[in-house]
Amino acid sequence: MSDTLLVTGATGKLGKLVLEELLASGIAPARIIATSRDITKLADYTAKGVQTRIADFDDPASLDTAFAGADRILIISTDALDQPGKRLKQHLAAVAAAKKAGARHILYTSMPSPETSVIPFAPDHLGTENAIKATGIPYTILRNGWYMENLFMALPHALETGHWYSSSGEGRLAHIARADAARAAAAALAALVAAATGKPLEVVHISDEALAGGLKSAGLPDFLVPIVVSFDANTREGHIGMVTDDLSTLTGQSPARLAAFLGASKAALAG
Repeated sequence: MSDTLLVTGATGKLGKLVLEELLASGIAPARIIATSRDITKLADYTAKGVQTRIADFDDPASLDTAFAGADRILIISTDALDQPGKRLKQHLAAVAAAKKAGARHILYTSMPSPETSVIPFAPDHLGTENAIKATGIPYTILRNGWYMENLFMALPHALETGHWYSSSGEGRLAHIARADAARAAAAALAALVAAATGKPLEVVHISDEALAGGLKSAGLPDFLVPIVVSFDANTREGHIGMVTDDLSTLTGQSPARLAAFLGASKAALAG
């Protein structure tokens, strides 16, 4: 019998794209297991013949049940960032469940250079990677770059004011479209913005402390302020400017260009 491929977080932005890529590639729906805390949101996939199972990363027993019989398991990292240590605990539970289920291959969506990254949640990813390696099960670590879609968190407001406050200095940041990251998983920014939207945008270089103060004044939750600031610090220190040919190697397709992505995103950038 052919391997079954399980995707966690299947109702999330990345997970849904992975499911679509798997189905579009011709993989039989019955070979795919889509998991989520709320499988009612997966009804459309159930109708297509995809197996849907409840999997709550805070409930190890549910993971054991959900992962049973899965040959290849894609663990998509969770978004539990409000409580230090929570996400790593969730991931470790998923890795343990994958091992218990007898998975033949574990895939995991990590981040670039978690060993040296100054982003606060980097240890979550590194700890998960190490736990996966310790299982002795063959694995694929997908160190996804900064999603282009994440720009929507800051660019609309920056374009409205005409200023983008940043402490990243001369650091460079490599972006990837979420769809391209999903495609890779399923298979194994100021001049550009101004050109895309017709609006002038001046990058204002400030310190980490000034950036943190601005974010807090703007109403960003306290736990998120140091995380967002760390993104610029991480960029400034050169930890996320890598460019690889991994996507082309895995899928045979070239990644989306940032200029094209922004040009197609005018409505979202308008806020």
